[in-house]
Amino acid sequence: MMDVNEIREYLPHRYPFLLVDRVVELVEGESIVAYKNITINEAVFNGHFPQFPVFPGVMIIEAMAQASGILGFKTMNKKPQDGSIYLFAGADDVRFKRQVVPGDRLQLESRVVSEKRGIWKFECKASVDGVLAASATILCADRSI
Repeated sequence: MMDVNEIREYLPHRYPFLLVDRVVELVEGESIVAYKNITINEAVFNGHFPQFPVFPGVMIIEAMAQASGILGFKTMNKKPQDGSIYLFAGADDVRFKRQVVPGDRLQLESRVVSEKRGIWKFECKASVDGVLAASATILCADRSI
């Protein structure tokens, strides 16, 4: 398990853009299970949508990418402080199946598909209470800074 303090060692993101609250399973080189608690206090709900708060799909994709980034960093035994950054390089086959709203616990799952020359491919899904909310194939690139 990783709490938010350890997560912050592996992701350069900070409030309001850190979208992983906890890691509950991680098998280096294979998979990760993490989650993001969705609260009405999220800044994004001021505009999306004030009378009908829905967590934006693009933020769900970013949360899946951040979970994938943790998996990649842990697998490579690197951290941003070592001069490495994990960039979101693309998303394919993105599908949204249900709305995510305040009070939901968004479970993030990512599995390594491949890695070639610093480009990682992950199969990802996000769910709430066991119901699929979104899925995507996500590409991340490990780069030196």
